[in-house]
Amino acid sequence: EPIFEPMAGKKSAAGVVLVEPDGRVWAFAPSNAYGAYKATFPKGQADGLSLKATAIKEALEETGLKVELTGFLIDISRTTSFTRFYLARRTGGNPADMGWEAQAVMLMPKHLLATHLTAHTDAPILDHLIKTLG
Repeated sequence: EPIFEPMAGKKSAAGVVLVEPDGRVWAFAPSNAYGAYKATFPKGQADGLSLKATAIKEALEETGLKVELTGFLIDISRTTSFTRFYLARRTGGNPADMGWEAQAVMLMPKHLLATHLTAHTDAPILDHLIKTLG
């Protein structure tokens, strides 16, 4: 995994793109469309945790799913943060246990992600994900 070099003026954050063995991908709809997201990937500010610990914590809080990180995906500048995204696989949990930040948790084929993850900040993640997964 490359060295994380946060951008000046942006908060360090981490997130996950959670992929099932059959290629479907998990996303969540933030409560009340927070941040103007219809749907997005779990992510959050590091707040003293390592980037990997942050990614795992955010996945559980926002989707109710326990994850294992499987690799580095991309570092990306977002609206207020510079975020490292990891690929992950589900090891347990239940989407019904999503936290208050989530209105819904969705599992969808990767070819439908762009119809749900419509924020401009998610586009580079989707592009990189498709290149990585094929």
